[in-house]
Amino acid sequence: MIEPLTEIDRWGADFAAAAVINPNGLIASHGTTSTGVQLASVTKLLTAYAALVAVEEGAVSLTDPVGQPGCTLEHLLCHAGGYSFDGAAILAPPGTRRMYSNSGYELLAEHISDRTGIPFADYLSEGVFVPLGMTATELRGSAGSAGWSTVDDMCRFAAELLRPSLIDSSTALLARSVHFPELGGVLPGWSRFDPLPWGLGPEIRGTKSPTWMGSSAPPSCFGHFGRYGTFLWVDPEADLATVVLTNREFGTWAQQAWPSWSDSVRATYS
Repeated sequence: MIEPLTEIDRWGADFAAAAVINPNGLIASHGTTSTGVQLASVTKLLTAYAALVAVEEGAVSLTDPVGQPGCTLEHLLCHAGGYSFDGAAILAPPGTRRMYSNSGYELLAEHISDRTGIPFADYLSEGVFVPLGMTATELRGSAGSAGWSTVDDMCRFAAELLRPSLIDSSTALLARSVHFPELGGVLPGWSRFDPLPWGLGPEIRGTKSPTWMGSSAPPSCFGHFGRYGTFLWVDPEADLATVVLTNREFGTWAQQAWPSWSDSVRATYS
C-alpha cells in the first residue's frame, strides 16, 4: 500500500516526505514526517483559516474594507483584490481579475492584527496551531509564504479541513466554495485559466485542466501548492487528503510529477 508514496524519492529533492489521511486518521506515510521545512504558499491555507476563526469570533468580517477602495477581506482571501504578487502595487480594481498575491495576504494579516490587537503570528498560533496540536509549526515572516511545518503537523491541519472543529461547518463550506466565479487569471507556475476558481484560501479544481491535483480530482477538490515543492489537497468526494513537503524549488519536474502522483494516490487509497 505504500508504493504510490515512494515515488517522491524520484523527484530529485534533498528532502521529501508525504502522507495520506482520511477522517479516521493516517492511512500511509513515507519519508521523515517530523522534519520541518518552509511551506511557501501552502502557508496561505493556514493564514486563511485563522481569518475564518477571526470572522467567527466577530473580530473581523468578510466585508471589512482592507486596502484600496472597494477591496474587502473577502477579495484578499480569494486573490481578487487587484494587488501585485509582491509589493504594494495595485494592478486592477477589486473583483475584476484573479491576481495571485502574497501582498494581499500580508494586508489581511495586518488587518486581523489591527482588529484583535494581537500580532498575526501569535493569533495564528493561538487560534489554529495550539488547538490542533501543531507544535512544530510557526509563522516566521510573511503571512503568505513564511510558514514552517512538518508533514505530521500538516496532517493535523488536513484532518481539520476534512472534519472542521475550529470553525462551523457552514463557514468551512463557504471557504471551499468559489468566490467571484467569473474571474480568470494566471495560476503561477502552471497556466492561465478562465475562469480560475478560488475559495477563501484554497484553490478549487473546478473544471481546470491540466491540474496539479490530478485528472481524477473532482471539481470540489481543493488545496494549495508552494514554490518549494510543497502541496496539500483535500478530495471531499473521496474523503481523502494528502500532504507533500519537499525542499526542491517548484519547476517543470513538479508539473510532470504531481498530477500522476495525485491520481495514483487517489486510486490506491480512496
